[in-house]
Amino acid sequence: MAHLLGAEALHLEVPTKTVFDSVTLGVAEGDRIGIVGRNGDGKSSLLMMLAGRREPDSGQVTMRGGTTIGVLDQADAFADGETVGHAIVGDREEYEWAGDPRTREVISGLVSDLPWDAPVDALSGGQRRRVALARLLSGEYDVLFLDEPTNHLDVEGIAWLADHLKRRWPRGQGALLVVTHDRWFLDEVCSTTWEVHDRIVEPFEGGYAAYILQRVERDRQAATIEQKRQNLARKELAWLRRGAPARTSKPKFRIDAANELIADVPEIRDRVSLQSMAVARLGKEVVNLLDAGVSYGDRVILEDVEWRLAPGERTGILGVNGAGKSTLLGLISGTTEPTRGTVKRGSTVKVATLTQRLDELEEHLTEPVRTVIGRLRTSFTVGSGSKAQELTPGQLLERMGFTSAQLSTPVKDLSGGQKRRLQLLLILLDQPNVLILDEPTNDLDTDMLAAMEDLLDSWPGTLIVVSHDRYFLERVTDQQYAIFDRRLRHLPGGVDQYLELRGAEEAAKRDAAAGTPARVAGGSGTAAGAAPAAPKLSGSELRAAQKELSAVERKMEKLQQQIVKDRDRLATLDQSDYGLLNAEMTKITALEAEVSELEEQWLELSEEIG
Repeated sequence: MAHLLGAEALHLEVPTKTVFDSVTLGVAEGDRIGIVGRNGDGKSSLLMMLAGRREPDSGQVTMRGGTTIGVLDQADAFADGETVGHAIVGDREEYEWAGDPRTREVISGLVSDLPWDAPVDALSGGQRRRVALARLLSGEYDVLFLDEPTNHLDVEGIAWLADHLKRRWPRGQGALLVVTHDRWFLDEVCSTTWEVHDRIVEPFEGGYAAYILQRVERDRQAATIEQKRQNLARKELAWLRRGAPARTSKPKFRIDAANELIADVPEIRDRVSLQSMAVARLGKEVVNLLDAGVSYGDRVILEDVEWRLAPGERTGILGVNGAGKSTLLGLISGTTEPTRGTVKRGSTVKVATLTQRLDELEEHLTEPVRTVIGRLRTSFTVGSGSKAQELTPGQLLERMGFTSAQLSTPVKDLSGGQKRRLQLLLILLDQPNVLILDEPTNDLDTDMLAAMEDLLDSWPGTLIVVSHDRYFLERVTDQQYAIFDRRLRHLPGGVDQYLELRGAEEAAKRDAAAGTPARVAGGSGTAAGAAPAAPKLSGSELRAAQKELSAVERKMEKLQQQIVKDRDRLATLDQSDYGLLNAEMTKITALEAEVSELEEQWLELSEEIG
């Protein structure tokens, strides 16, 4: 594929450390690259250097002549008083942008609910993010650089963006580089993953799930390195392989290799043991919402809510902004009283809420972390039965990524992600038995998200989660509910079912408004990016597809065996005969390419069969 841009021997320093040391990279047409790594290791700095927004201390970035670049950074900057419409289409005449299918799709998909003439300054953070994305995606660029594009977007917005990017930059056209902590988005969009760590950038083939597989294999081969990260990654790989919702056919990695690496990894949660502990701590009654409703004057927020929370239940809550999620959480926690119906709580229930604010830390800003934690409890129990562990506050902090040096750091000097982790630990040390997490993933990198998930796996209580991070939601909860039209609805099909229902709801609204299209939508009568549902396979087609799938699996297995034999044979050849060695490696590379093509075919057939 054609080369678009490259970086040679990049070196970057900040006052306290060296961020990058002699990093060399290349980006070609068709690349969709996800950039991951710990907070502070230089992901955004790398993106901005490649985009030409930041100069390295040494080294250079080169670009093919005529290449156009679009950048979305973390600060959504607009001119004072600029309106939504002008921010997106500039001074273009309406007939010009309204006649462009791409612009119409972007506007319809991201900002159709915003007034065209509204000042951007008056919008919320999420709305400003959508305007910034619409402005960028309405342009024509060869390479897109996106820094945390999913920040402030809800589940629907993230799903729309992923679908748009995949269709807009298919293989062989343009390039996309994205820094994000949203692991579902990485898996859905990216074909390559770059991990930024220890002053280098390490490339991995595939999206997030494939990256996790390869990282586990890398750590296995160097078993003495980063033992804790290795164990967390293996646990996450086990979840990805063992029936994660809507995920089993997507990761592009070798199934046998993955299964072998996780053969000795137990289930991520011992549900029976945790639920029995939850019953012991909570009793059989937790919180019962009985025909509950909340109104403010004539405005009805929730009505006819019937929900009995069980001990050890782990539930995710979905809904658009303003649907009533916060009100529902308030009913559970007791901060909101129902205006109709009743809310009953068990006598032993102790509810704690991890809010989007950091209120728990306000009174401790000048105190060292060690002091704040040590004051609450001398030990904390995780796990159950024979696997139960007593952790000191220091061990608990270490498990959540705090170094020994950071224990003496005043709370006010911690990063946003560190404050978020400390906030969660303070809540857990108070030993609640019902925990509500309201957007808990803000400011956390992928490794810290995995550490938080690992800690929650051993927490024996009732867990309620509201999050736009689909991966986190599916990872820590066992079922999902959504608020539709002021009522709570169970979603047996999880997030996918929610998106289907929301699509149907939006289609119904468009049909009801037929003949009076909104100006912002450019007169479009269809949903942006919406495609008709694929017809189900008939009986004969299904049998043919299943037969073809079996044939592909057999062929893949034979090729894998041949590759192993050929690699073993390499060791027996004369290592000084470079011509012979190159010829053999060419044969092996061709076989591996054939396996990759068969894997793509296997994935397509699996999705067709459903």
